[in-house]
Amino acid sequence: MSAKRLIIAIDGPAGAGKSTIAKALARRLRYLYINTGAMYRALALKALRDGVSLDDPASLGELAAVSKIELKEAAGRLRVVIDGCDVTDEISAPEVTRAASIVSAVPAVRRALVACQREIGRAGGVVMEGRDIGTKVFPQAEVKVFLDASASARSTRRHRQDARRGTSLSIEETKAEIVERDRRDSTRVDSPLVRAADAVYLDSSELSIDQVVESLLQIVAARKQQMGQP
Repeated sequence: MSAKRLIIAIDGPAGAGKSTIAKALARRLRYLYINTGAMYRALALKALRDGVSLDDPASLGELAAVSKIELKEAAGRLRVVIDGCDVTDEISAPEVTRAASIVSAVPAVRRALVACQREIGRAGGVVMEGRDIGTKVFPQAEVKVFLDASASARSTRRHRQDARRGTSLSIEETKAEIVERDRRDSTRVDSPLVRAADAVYLDSSELSIDQVVESLLQIVAARKQQMGQP
């Protein structure tokens, strides 16, 4: 019997390095990488383009229900497609990030996208990152990690990313956005950002990418050993 391909859930706040780490881990394990945050960004972008008010939860829920969001891997890169349109490059814009924070707090939106995420990952062999993967999307995931970092470390990382994209926010403005995102994510009624009781906590503030990935590989190996897998 072949070894079971695991569901690996990586949760954590904005700027903790989830996307970078999850992608690297998926490559090492030859698993599928799934960025759930990109799905909310894609829907936020569509809302902005279609003129759907971010203050109208009912309309946002309806938009989520009729939108088809796909994650595809091409040339080693995750592509985000909504209604047949590749929006990978557009969803990184600061205004989309801000809108996604609002859109993702709408219960009807989360229900629609969680159903999609479960369908994508139910067969296993996935590294899925977000803010409620281990608590809501896949509470039965074999490996759960809560990846964290200090607000200062996260702000510095996000500011560097934004600078490479040509945005002009100051480090202070970036930190203010991070803190506000934390507040929204942790206080929303539906699926707030919390650490699952059985998730391994890992602070990446002083760690390199390679160090974090190696730590996660050890966590995965230990879990496989518990399951009696090679």
